[in-house]
Amino acid sequence: MNRRLLSTFMLAATLGFLAGCQSVDDRIKEKPDVFAQLDAATQDKIKQGIVDLGYTQDMVYLALGKPDEKRQAVRAEGTSITWIYNTYYDRYDGTNMVGYYRRIYYDPYLHSYRVFYNPAYVETYRPEKEERIRVTFKDSKVTVIEQSKD
Repeated sequence: MNRRLLSTFMLAATLGFLAGCQSVDDRIKEKPDVFAQLDAATQDKIKQGIVDLGYTQDMVYLALGKPDEKRQAVRAEGTSITWIYNTYYDRYDGTNMVGYYRRIYYDPYLHSYRVFYNPAYVETYRPEKEERIRVTFKDSKVTVIEQSKD
């Protein structure tokens, strides 16, 4: 029974996660008029998730989706908006001792129960966030693309 409950929970969690993820095709269906106005080469780049200088905010949204962060910078030259896209992952931190668990067994020679305490270990992970790409807009057009190269 517990196994069935666990598998049902995992299925529901997976479906919930996938429902929150939007593909390029989903975003194109959301804004078909913007996509239809683009030439074939630009449409192909957007389908691949590639952005280029001169793209509008709608075009970047179609290619990359909703940004994780938005920042506004006010300078003497004017105002610019930066969209930041991050990658999220769990970093392995190793195995840590979290306490002890008790083992009890019957010793037939001593005709008594014996208690042992063994250390309990657990694999630990830490959530990490890494900036993947920054897209800066000035006058509603992409002027700067900063991307990490690993």
